[in-house]
Amino acid sequence: MTVNAVNGFLKTQQKWHNTNLNNPINVLLLNLMPTKQTTERQFLNAFNGMNQDIEFTFAYPESHTFKGTSRAAMTEAYLKFSDAAKKDYDALIITGAPVETLAVNQVDYWQEFKHIIEWSHHHVKQTLLECWAAQAGLSIEFNIEKKKLAKKTFGIYSATQIDSQSPLTNGFNSHDHLLRMPQSRHTNSEQPSGVNVCASNNEIGAMILHAPQINQTYLTGHPEYEANTLKLEYERDLNKKQRILPPKNYFDPDHRIRYTWKNSSQLIYQNWLNLLH
Repeated sequence: MTVNAVNGFLKTQQKWHNTNLNNPINVLLLNLMPTKQTTERQFLNAFNGMNQDIEFTFAYPESHTFKGTSRAAMTEAYLKFSDAAKKDYDALIITGAPVETLAVNQVDYWQEFKHIIEWSHHHVKQTLLECWAAQAGLSIEFNIEKKKLAKKTFGIYSATQIDSQSPLTNGFNSHDHLLRMPQSRHTNSEQPSGVNVCASNNEIGAMILHAPQINQTYLTGHPEYEANTLKLEYERDLNKKQRILPPKNYFDPDHRIRYTWKNSSQLIYQNWLNLLH
């Protein structure tokens, strides 16, 4: 099946071409990443080829000023959340954001973010939160605060424990069909009561969590990342003179990228979409 973009920079610039869809799943995506076009492409490509037709609507928090993207450009390509929220959707995705080292009250759109989480309880069937958004969602729903890590979790990690009863891990196991996920974060959250850990890694902890009572799924990493995304982040940090190790389980001995998580990412997203039925 295929994916359409209702709006967004790629559609505006005719870099993503829509086709006729048959009763698509309507997904609202709140894009908090600084690389707007790249993130759009990553999610559109990641969801292209799912078992269902999908239609993405891109939105932004109007209380936030994005660095490197003007307000005029945002309003031309995206919907303000307040406008997007005038209708219901099948699902909501909230991306990661480069604010994880800030206290929540330092995030300029924090009050709006809390409103978005509350809105999701009544206007979408399932919500997926990634990286910082997952930590923020756990903080709002379960009063679990994030903790700063001694060193950045950075690389490709495989699940070492999988809840075989969870629909979110259907098709995975800890031996032959590994669940792999890119991780890039400086903070972590403890497991709250009332939330199921569906997949975890011995070194970094939870990778997929699910709160069925509120229809929320939390991913601690970025399944949507393309092959070179961590390489670009690594080079960016090196250029900033930051002390950082190469991403784990990512480069081969010749420093070539090992793109090992693509199939995992597609299955993670397909399993999440299946919760809608």
